Amino acid sequence: MKLVVLTGAGISAESGLKTFRDSDGLWEGYNIYDVATPEAWERNPELVQEFYNERRRQVLAAQPNLAHSILAELEKDFDVEIITQNIDDLHERAGSTKVTHLHGVITKSQSNIKSSLTYQINGSEIRMGELCELGSQLRPHVVWFGESVSMIEVAAEICKKADIFVLIGTSLAVYPAAGLIDFIPSSVPKYIVDPKIPEVRRYKNIIAIERTAVNGVASLKDILLNNE
Repeated sequence: MKLVVLTGAGISAESGLKTFRDSDGLWEGYNIYDVATPEAWERNPELVQEFYNERRRQVLAAQPNLAHSILAELEKDFDVEIITQNIDDLHERAGSTKVTHLHGVITKSQSNIKSSLTYQINGSEIRMGELCELGSQLRPHVVWFGESVSMIEVAAEICKKADIFVLIGTSLAVYPAAGLIDFIPSSVPKYIVDPKIPEVRRYKNIIAIERTAVNGVASLKDILLNNE
């Protein structure tokens, strides 16, 4: 059976990574529009580069938590496809083999003029003056506000094929990712793991697990394996 899992910041928060955008509109003390837009990059690329270098150091220092590990273990029993809004690589490090990153992954760089031209970063930094093969400055492989989410169509096709859908640690507030639940067939069971369940009353077959990611995914594993 195909188990499609959409994860958000809540799953990585339990590994010590702060959510992308807190209620005050700041990320690690920075206004997001000063560090996470194409205009910010044009205005002050050194600041943006260093901001993401520091976020990358945090990601590399973090470890996958039990929720990440359980999702990887479920590959023994299900065809698991993970779609994540997160820019960390914790799913991969936990052992998941099918991970689609909607917003890029911070452990890679990309060309400033051709976003599909990406490179694995050696170490934790991209330095100003590091160029892609086309001669353009390398930048973080992250989708900024105002940029298109190129993987959304791939993710939508994955969602259409789900036999079971799981939503973990996301408020369904950020589009276009929030719209992916609309591509899940109505007859498919939809598990939602979050301490605060988002508004989903218009959808059928919702099973709410109102817990944090680690505790909730442990419960989910028991439910799924007992229902097989």
